[in-house]
Amino acid sequence: MTMQTVEFQFITGLKRAIFRNARLRGSWDGSGRYSDDWTESPMQEEIGVDGCPVFTATVSLHLADQDNTFKWGVILDGPQGANFWGIPTEVQDVNSVARHRQFRLNREATVPQVERYYFTYNRHLGANKHFATGSTTPGLRFAVWAPNAKNVEVVFGNPASGYIADDNTGVNQALPMITLSRLADGTWEGGPQGDFETFKSLPYMYRILNAQGQRVYRTDIFSRSQIGRGNINPVKIAWPGTVETLDGSVSCSVVIDADVVRRDFASTPRGMKLDTIPSEEFWTRESTSGLPVPSHLEDLIIYELHVGSLGFGKPGPGDLSDALQFLDHLVELGVNAIELLPMAEFSGNAAWGYGDSHHFCIESSAGGRDKYRHFVRDCHRRGIAVIQDVVYNHYDNEAERAQWQYDSTMPEENIYYWYEGRSSDYKKNDGSPFPEGGYLDNGSTGFTPRFSEEIVRQQFISSAAFLIEEMHVDGLRVDLTQAIHRDNALHADGRSIGNANVFGQKFLREWSRTLRMIKPTVMLIAEDHTGWDAVTKLPAQGGLGFSAKWELAFYHQLIGDSDMAGNRARLLKQAGSGSNEPLQMDWFASALYNSRYNQVVFHESHDEAGNAGGTARTMVTAVNGAPVIGATRTAAEARSRVCFGLPLLSAGTPMFFMGEEIGAQKHYTFDRFLLNRENIIGERTGNGKALFRFYQDLISLSRRLRSIRSQDIDILHLSNSNRVIAFKRWRGDEEVIIVASFNNTAFADGYVIEKDLLAIPNAGWKEIFNSDAAIYGGQNRGNGGATIPSNQGRINVTIPANSFVVLVKQ
Repeated sequence: MTMQTVEFQFITGLKRAIFRNARLRGSWDGSGRYSDDWTESPMQEEIGVDGCPVFTATVSLHLADQDNTFKWGVILDGPQGANFWGIPTEVQDVNSVARHRQFRLNREATVPQVERYYFTYNRHLGANKHFATGSTTPGLRFAVWAPNAKNVEVVFGNPASGYIADDNTGVNQALPMITLSRLADGTWEGGPQGDFETFKSLPYMYRILNAQGQRVYRTDIFSRSQIGRGNINPVKIAWPGTVETLDGSVSCSVVIDADVVRRDFASTPRGMKLDTIPSEEFWTRESTSGLPVPSHLEDLIIYELHVGSLGFGKPGPGDLSDALQFLDHLVELGVNAIELLPMAEFSGNAAWGYGDSHHFCIESSAGGRDKYRHFVRDCHRRGIAVIQDVVYNHYDNEAERAQWQYDSTMPEENIYYWYEGRSSDYKKNDGSPFPEGGYLDNGSTGFTPRFSEEIVRQQFISSAAFLIEEMHVDGLRVDLTQAIHRDNALHADGRSIGNANVFGQKFLREWSRTLRMIKPTVMLIAEDHTGWDAVTKLPAQGGLGFSAKWELAFYHQLIGDSDMAGNRARLLKQAGSGSNEPLQMDWFASALYNSRYNQVVFHESHDEAGNAGGTARTMVTAVNGAPVIGATRTAAEARSRVCFGLPLLSAGTPMFFMGEEIGAQKHYTFDRFLLNRENIIGERTGNGKALFRFYQDLISLSRRLRSIRSQDIDILHLSNSNRVIAFKRWRGDEEVIIVASFNNTAFADGYVIEKDLLAIPNAGWKEIFNSDAAIYGGQNRGNGGATIPSNQGRINVTIPANSFVVLVKQ
């Protein structure tokens, strides 16, 4: 035999047929010989064993080239357009950003050699439907990555308790144990006899015989649902044995039908089937005519929301039912985007969510995947985009049944974590073993994931694709990206590990490429504080592919009530003393101007609302911690209004944290947010009534002005001694001037702003907004809605104390 038949498979893992006209390209010629000039041939589209589109092609290659490394890839048409390269994954080489797959011929093969590329792992790993050849009724197939395991079995648990202990207590003896078979890549797979419906909704775990010969129970990292809905880890404290009290992150995983959605959440009697509908049918009622969901960052006004902090008046944390009820408040407020703190499964039920372990799960205690889909759909019906916060720089610190030591206790075989060298290489100063020294720290919590491993990357990439494709999320905000691409350091001595940084960059590029291939309009935001301009460049331009990044410098210059503020303007912190000494308006002006460079800017976020050292709510910082009552409250609200107006009217995408609209004052911290929960709904008709009206009116104004949604900005004037800044926004022939002051005294006789005729053309400028208006709790000083003439680049404006005015060219 001189030829080897090779079958190529491009497996999408996505139920929806988003790609078409696939063509195989590879490093061989028409006669099947290796060639540096690649040959192109059509691929056939079919439905794979996972029920999703697969593209296949078969080529005969000459065995004389068995020592050559063949390369291949796929060209596709799809959402991105025509003829784009379908392999987002870069090669396993720190010195190359090439994107292709490669293989060598196997002379010993007696059947066609198969080369597969999984675009996503959404239907590859985990518990999924499996369609045997010729069958329309799916069975169940389990697949788990455990390359160091000696044996892997699936065992089922009891739905009433949902927990299997290490001593086998909780195993449902009435259901068969399933032994999985090992594949060459370290994946174990197999399934039971019977159809998928027989096993749907059953809890399960993997019983693994690890490399050391110990039997351990592990959850499914690619699980679609965890059964526990409480906060108790039975290993740590007494547990009453119920699903309602069990921590989801250590509970059994659940066999889920990913293609249906629960119709409603009326109680269902035990033993009765849930009323579900196909996903496609569920999403047909997603939009409201005439009320489009924004799909561009420049159009967004983002409300950062922590679901757990809702549920006002409840003893426990809020959930997605509370979030659904909260939507009417947000509609009245006028925001058009919600950024949710992380919702992937995390330890307990009262947390921020920044330590998570099951990225395909929606936190069970918050309501789970189906209630999440109802939430997203209801947001879209109201014209509100949903941005989901996700965490890839570390895992849950309580991941002992998830990523931690999944199939081996040897640190170098801890498959989900990056480890340098051998554990025997690390010693303490006294010579005693220091095996943890080979893990990597990155400025976040916990050790660095093993970004060099494709399956590790795919748990993040595919779960992001799941959020975008199956949950219909509009965008993602990635937590602390610098921890992924820059800050990886050896735990033993703090030495930078360059390869980990390189693979972190490779991962982020693969992630952004994949998501844009699925949905080109997806909005991708990085929490990145490096100042590296490549963060928001496309991968083709050497960037990481993000649409925008959180700009913490803007916060520090404007607010600065933080131990990390350093040498920043800290305008509100300084103004909060009540004196009238000069402020560094020039430093803030730089941050304001730079907001035009793809930034999300804010005066408050979850970290800066009392959690980060030295921080506090805006109202508190505005008066230096004094009791917010009487005249002090008046001053606090005035300065707080300025602090919202400046990011909202900047050239960036504005964001603010929940509760700012009613003047929240209590410290928001990761461990005491329930104790400090403030009733936003109650306060909006009470002490926060005037501030809420201000937020409503300014948001409404900004959404009406095209100029505010542009990236065009010019600083017209600043004065450190007068504590005044003036800037212009424009789009087309619409021009707006904003003049803001942190001065405690009004410039009642006018204040001259002067630049040049191009910046301030001769015209009439009508005051259309005054933050000092009486309806907002102000002193009603200003220009009275008058039209003010400008002449030769000069305009004389009345500026109220601790306020701003907005003027539009007539």
